[in-house]
Amino acid sequence: MDQMSEEDRKRILESPPVGTFVLMSAVIGCMVVAWLFLYYGVFLPRG
Repeated sequence: MDQMSEEDRKRILESPPVGTFVLMSAVIGCMVVAWLFLYYGVFLPRG
């Protein structure tokens, strides 16, 4: 297995966690959709 150079290691550690941001955005999006469904589909029709 190849050893990582210090430059590669530093570049990886300083890069933002893009996958985490994408996962958080997907979860937040699902929660917003679920809240909108509850509000407009359940609460408002019941008065």
